[in-house]
Amino acid sequence: MKINPYLIFNGDCKAAFTFYAQALPGHIDMMMTFGESPAREHFPADLHNLIIHTRLSVGDQAIMGSDTTPDRPTDEMAGCSVSLNVDSIAEAERVFSALAEDGKVQMPLETTFWAARFGMLVDRFGVSWMVNCEKDQ
Repeated sequence: MKINPYLIFNGDCKAAFTFYAQALPGHIDMMMTFGESPAREHFPADLHNLIIHTRLSVGDQAIMGSDTTPDRPTDEMAGCSVSLNVDSIAEAERVFSALAEDGKVQMPLETTFWAARFGMLVDRFGVSWMVNCEKDQ
């Protein structure tokens, strides 16, 4: 069993996942719009460019997402963070810096009592991230 985060966006899912594919890095396995889906006739034409489902693979893990429809907008993402556990300080610094670009650092990446590096941020799309490197290998 694996647990995969599923992120819901208000229209910027494509931009977010394109950004995550570069920042993490990862590979977008699929990205389908409402207009490309077999259910396209059930959605108004103005929603056809929104993402109905996407999946980004990072190693043997995945993160998934979609856009919501305007009749069901999501509030600011809160109360949950995507936690990234990396194997080196260099990778922690690279990923943290990439995700923090145009975002807001909540806790700078630094040494803690449990980790060689740990930091928290909210990216430009409103997603909360924690980057953790337990020890530099």
